[in-house]
Amino acid sequence: MTNIAQVGSHSVACRIAGEGDSEFVFSVYASTRTEELARVPWTPEERERFLRQQFRAQDHSYHTNYPGAEFLIIVVDGADGGRLYLHRRLDEIRIMDVALLPGFRGQGIGTYLLKELLREGQTSSRIVTIHVEAFNPALRLYQRLGFSQAAENGVYLLMEWRPPTR
Repeated sequence: MTNIAQVGSHSVACRIAGEGDSEFVFSVYASTRTEELARVPWTPEERERFLRQQFRAQDHSYHTNYPGAEFLIIVVDGADGGRLYLHRRLDEIRIMDVALLPGFRGQGIGTYLLKELLREGQTSSRIVTIHVEAFNPALRLYQRLGFSQAAENGVYLLMEWRPPTR
């Protein structure tokens, strides 16, 4: 487990995801699609089948396109609370995915983790990038932290943060 930090009233750390974490990681993914899928007139079984298929496709894409990536579980107060996927390159830290379960959102945990990655980018002189859907509320957080739009690909924006020059 990485260093434990105090974020508000919560202790926060990250650990490497293992094979036994797949159902938890799926539940985090599914929680990020709840609002979007609430409008679809599917049965719970159809929704579950769709989410699992989409999750498998995303997982396959991450493992194929980001060799050597870190797949981390965010641990909040000793409980698994989210996922953080990173791909570190010589000149870039790519945040492939960051998501918290609904009960852990809006408490500064995600902001803390992002600021830690920006601090790492600063000390290692690397840009920090993340793809985000244009309608995702997290876009405002990224902009507040100094990310700016570097590219657009359909509904996805590539946001990047560059370390200040000295």
